[in-house]
Amino acid sequence: MPTTPAPAESRSTVRALLRLWPYVRPVRGRLATAAVIAILASCTGLVIPLVLKWIVDGPVADRNTSGVWLGALYLLLLGIAEAVLFGLRRWLVARPLAGVEAAMRADLYRHLQRLPIAFHDRWPSGQLLSRGTTDLMLLRMFLAFPLTFLLVNSVTILVGVLIMLAQDWTLGLVLLAPAVPVMVVCWLFEKRYSRVARQAQDQVGDLTTLVEESVLGIRIIKGFGRHRSQALAFRELSGTLRGTELAKARLLAGIFAAITTLPELAIGAALVLGTVQVADGSLSAGTLVAFLSTALALRWPVESIGFLLAMSQEAATATERYFEVMDAPPESDTASDAASDTTSAEGPLGRAEPGAGADGRSRRNGHDGLRFEGVRFRYPDAESGSVPVLDGIDLHIRSGETMALVGGTGSGKTTLTALVPRLHEVTAGRITLDGADITGMPREKLRSLVAVAFEEPTLFSAAVGENVLMGAADTADEADLSRALAVAQADFVHALPHGTETQVGEQGLSLSGGQRQRLALARAVVGNPRFLVLDDPLSALDVHTEALVEAALRRVLAGTTALVVAHRPSTVLLADRVALLSGGRVAAVGTHHELLRTNAEYAWLMSGRTETTERENR
Repeated sequence: MPTTPAPAESRSTVRALLRLWPYVRPVRGRLATAAVIAILASCTGLVIPLVLKWIVDGPVADRNTSGVWLGALYLLLLGIAEAVLFGLRRWLVARPLAGVEAAMRADLYRHLQRLPIAFHDRWPSGQLLSRGTTDLMLLRMFLAFPLTFLLVNSVTILVGVLIMLAQDWTLGLVLLAPAVPVMVVCWLFEKRYSRVARQAQDQVGDLTTLVEESVLGIRIIKGFGRHRSQALAFRELSGTLRGTELAKARLLAGIFAAITTLPELAIGAALVLGTVQVADGSLSAGTLVAFLSTALALRWPVESIGFLLAMSQEAATATERYFEVMDAPPESDTASDAASDTTSAEGPLGRAEPGAGADGRSRRNGHDGLRFEGVRFRYPDAESGSVPVLDGIDLHIRSGETMALVGGTGSGKTTLTALVPRLHEVTAGRITLDGADITGMPREKLRSLVAVAFEEPTLFSAAVGENVLMGAADTADEADLSRALAVAQADFVHALPHGTETQVGEQGLSLSGGQRQRLALARAVVGNPRFLVLDDPLSALDVHTEALVEAALRRVLAGTTALVVAHRPSTVLLADRVALLSGGRVAAVGTHHELLRTNAEYAWLMSGRTETTERENR
């Protein structure tokens, strides 16, 4: 079941919405102009009751037909002016607000790319998708309508009340009587609706996560006949969301009933009182018509309060959800400008000239290759006193050497390989490349030196060639692509409908597991990386293809420094030396044949026998 990360500490609606200011500031001129135009349009509508008063007390009372037609012309012109002004307001805000939404979405996407892996491990993808789609749509709608009309309607109500008080202050006071009860109702509504709106938007994220997982895992669902359980989970989440939306509807119905009924009662009372005054002769019929017309013109600004408050609360919640992600600290670079300046030591594509280290210095005193020094790692969410995943790792892979990393399930092999490109940060100790601490390098520079291939290959909805060349510099060409495909024995791509231009589809699921793994391996070697980290890159290949890949890969490994996670003896034989990882520690280092003779755990791992069988054979 998808889980929603705990929301940040709730803040006031105004404080939350003020965080949008950096995005709104570039378009503040157009928004302010649109607001002024909307106020003029709304106030133009309030002139209509005054024209009606003139018509009733003037031409109608004097039986002047031409005056009535003149008044009708005035009313028509005022109506056209109001419509044109509101249309102009809409035109002014449409383009800039679309730009604000696009800028916020682009910032969110860029920030997601810079967030550490630990963040993505915690957050369901559906929650992130809903923040980049539904939440930003709510914010654009808020900026386009409620933000303006909260001001416009407030000014309209104020001007309308002043007009009514000027017409007859006693009737004006009657209409002002519901003001305090309406404000109390709005205050109660705001508190309750904010909570429910947050629940609804979080539940949309959970539902998005479930749908996404169901689509990506459709083979598992069909293969195990789990469509009923998935449908049940979907119905449960949909039912929960439906209940929350109904709760929102009940709150909206309550505030609409209150802010509609109370003013209507006041208008009714004013109508009775005004009629009595007209009958007594203390009030003209035109004044009563103007007064009631103004009151009716204010019905929409008053009744829309609930709708505008609801949209404002949803926008405030969307803003909080957006900045929950944007406030997450990104991966930090601690490198100085000097550390990032390696131009003098590099050849084309960021590869160092012979004899130069990752930091541009010549290799001396054995500080070459890849070195782990007292490395300890504990996941960020783990309790401080928990046992670390890796503890006291000391390992040296010499320049040009290939080291195989072997260990049982859960020994920390994959975690160790993820530390090299800084997908995770070490808790203690350090890792160096040619003597340079990787924490002293910009991540972009580090990841241009280190290429990786994971056991679970991930391909993107793009052409085969684009997926492979993602692992190379922008200067890579077709020759580099062909060489990488040949190393990975991925010549099958030439038999695809459009060759290397064939779209592989989402997650590359249109290809077999072995084909995806070979493309991932080609992506790792296409850029001739100085350091290569491979996490069991041949696990999905058949023995014949594996032998061909190993033969080609051996030539690539001869020119790089490589750390290869291996489970099979055939993969181990690619390495110059082997490190045995056990319980988060390096238990032994040596050649494959040395460890077979001297280390029982290694011999057991390579033989594939269970511990029980081994005891029985003894």
